[in-house]
Amino acid sequence: MAKSNHVLSLKLSLTLLSLLIVAATTNGLDTPSSKTWRPWPFKKLNKPVVLMISSDGFRFGYQFKTDTPNIDLLISEGTEAKLGLIPVFPTMTFPNHYAIATGLYPAYHGIIMNKFTDPISGEVFNKGLDPKWWLGEPLWVTATNQGRKALTYFWPGSEVPKDSWTCPKGLCPHFNLSVPFEERVDTILNQFDLPEEDIPDLMMLYFNEPDGAGHSYGPDDPRVTKAVATIDKMIGRIIQGLKKREIFDEVHVILLGDHGMVTNCDLKTIYIEDLADWVKIPADWINAYSPVLAMNPRWGEDVKNPGEKNAELVAKMNEALSSGKVENGEFLKVYLKEKLPKRLHYSDSSRIPPIIGMVGEGLVVRQNRTGVHECYGDHGYDNAYFSMRSIFMGHGPRFRKGKKVPSFENVQIYNVVAEILGLRPASNNGSSLFTRNILSPFGETVEVE
Repeated sequence: MAKSNHVLSLKLSLTLLSLLIVAATTNGLDTPSSKTWRPWPFKKLNKPVVLMISSDGFRFGYQFKTDTPNIDLLISEGTEAKLGLIPVFPTMTFPNHYAIATGLYPAYHGIIMNKFTDPISGEVFNKGLDPKWWLGEPLWVTATNQGRKALTYFWPGSEVPKDSWTCPKGLCPHFNLSVPFEERVDTILNQFDLPEEDIPDLMMLYFNEPDGAGHSYGPDDPRVTKAVATIDKMIGRIIQGLKKREIFDEVHVILLGDHGMVTNCDLKTIYIEDLADWVKIPADWINAYSPVLAMNPRWGEDVKNPGEKNAELVAKMNEALSSGKVENGEFLKVYLKEKLPKRLHYSDSSRIPPIIGMVGEGLVVRQNRTGVHECYGDHGYDNAYFSMRSIFMGHGPRFRKGKKVPSFENVQIYNVVAEILGLRPASNNGSSLFTRNILSPFGETVEVE
């Protein structure tokens, strides 16, 4: 009996010790036991709010061109893509803004270029608002479909009616380039003065700089530096407005761009007419020249196998370009779209023409020599080029302070926003697991008395 009592006493002691060890492990051996986890203690807002800001054409590295104290604040107190945000191909404004909004590659969201001709119907898309072009489910639709409130300010694609989203007056201004940046910012800030139930859960704000300056003067021009300083000033206006309302630490602020920028000059041009000794290519076969060469040959009804003819054309073009006899020819590689590198995700759409040419970084393609000599900036090139990268930084309750994450493709952002807002994401090309890399669990460790 005494032995049994001794064994029972020993078992109880071991159980108690185990519980103490578990408790110590749970609290962390190097942290005080007075710390515990509880949901994020919102002081002003009773719900998560996301404010996503796009600075068009903000190439990664621009933040080092001049003093950017406000952008620096978001970086130091938030999470940053250490070496920039990777755009989708083609690295153009509309395909990338809609990829960010839907989490889909252009082949799946439908906006394959800023302007394109449908090879089958012959219809032309030129930044139009007909819903038939815009596939997928953008964030503002996901939010409103699930009973949330969204506001979009000039975000490409947001004026298109889709499902429960009607681009409502007051929550979806129609694009107007002349609206000052300050007015755009103040419209966003004024939303936080509304009753809590009327504050939009999701707000998406668009600035058209430094893209405009980059196109006009090239990325190294001092006027681009000035545009970067202007964007930083607008970020400062947002930060101060949120701080004045005592909600800066409660709003999830995401600052990003859609693509980078590179200098183009006429000395770096490939002329289609130089391929004439190998193959003659009519101008009406070409839908776009650069930075993506898009071709839809018109073989005529008597050609029974246009696919084979396209393959022959591609072979002849590449033979000419690699011959050493075509000026700058080595900087253009032509593909049947189904043969493009898989990493581009740019083949599974009937809207993409059958032949695509990958143009070298900073090179231009033209039909004929014109004698015009000019330099400017452009984008749209292979997203593997570092010059095409943009920025990503997130500040707020779910973003870890001072965290650097590896570069990632912008299709991941849809799931990040959905996770913050507690939305059921629509089908997309991002990974549901990615959010674990960039977001902290909902809540924080705080002192408990």
